[in-house]
Amino acid sequence: MLNVKSDLILNSVGELICAQQMQNEHTILIVDDEINNLQLLKRTFRGKYRILTASNGLEGLETLKNNIQDISLIVSDHKMPIMEGTKFLEEANNIAPDVIKILLTGFADIDIITDAVNKCNLFQYVLKPFDPDELQEAVKNGIDKFDLVSSKSLILKDLKELFYKTIKSISSALDAKDPYTHGHSLRVTLYSIILAKELNAPEDQLEMIETAGLLHDIGKIAIPESILCKPGKLTDEEFVVMKSHSLNSEKLISSIKKLNEVSPGVKHHHERWDGRGYPDHLAGEDIPFAARIIAIADTYDAMTSTRSYRTALDHDIAIQEIQKCAGAQFDPNLAQKFVEIEGIIRAAKDNPEEFYTRYSTLYKEITR
Repeated sequence: MLNVKSDLILNSVGELICAQQMQNEHTILIVDDEINNLQLLKRTFRGKYRILTASNGLEGLETLKNNIQDISLIVSDHKMPIMEGTKFLEEANNIAPDVIKILLTGFADIDIITDAVNKCNLFQYVLKPFDPDELQEAVKNGIDKFDLVSSKSLILKDLKELFYKTIKSISSALDAKDPYTHGHSLRVTLYSIILAKELNAPEDQLEMIETAGLLHDIGKIAIPESILCKPGKLTDEEFVVMKSHSLNSEKLISSIKKLNEVSPGVKHHHERWDGRGYPDHLAGEDIPFAARIIAIADTYDAMTSTRSYRTALDHDIAIQEIQKCAGAQFDPNLAQKFVEIEGIIRAAKDNPEEFYTRYSTLYKEITR
């Protein structure tokens, strides 16, 4: 029964994540003064992209200004009243030079095309009447180019979504299930990136560790409250259910595109240096680097936080335990470094929000 409930909850959370991803799909702006053409273009791209429409160039410019952070590509007709397509795209290029621009024209005039390419930064023109497959291919190629030249890569776009929506949603759900773990994921992430930075980890690895830290416990959404919040010792059966959260977390993030590199750090953060951990009994350096870091941060936060079954331990006692378990539970080198920087860790523990904005790589990216 527990497994059935867990699968239902995991599927629901997975749907939440996927739904949030769909909200951030590419948006295209279609500009055409003829309603029949506009409807045909909408049908051509419906289900593939978010679609905004305008019936003339001035309306198109206003729509672009109001949605400049979302629009990836513009498809515009050429012959329109008020403002021709080439003039509209020229103005649009001044507003959003990185947005891809495609012109629909019934005139294969080399002068018009040359002018459009030079003034509008035109990606491609398509002759009317257009072949829907040809236009879809042109738009797909344009979107691919947008991703390549965009000031933010696709992975950062996913992580921005992850930070603002998925993590907040999952964290809120977890807090509702177990008030004792309020802020746990943020603190574990903070301690992890502090340790990683002190080890001079490269920027891309810092991003990966930070993301894994934020996600490491989301699988607990599928753990029943009776187990998650139990004040006493878990039974053997209950402990098996509790241990499933690392695999649940991996299952959830596997539904998010471009987070494959984060998965090992999430899945293996309960492995032990001596091979006695779970879920795969990995040992030593076979344990992913991110997982070895998160394991220390996770244990420190568990010890220094009040839980349903005990009160919080003092910082100094927790540090002594980390040192004591080096070489058995933890990577000895990472544990030693954690002990060396215990002053920074203590300060971060007392003011996690301030320290997170100071150390976070993702936070700097999304506020830049």
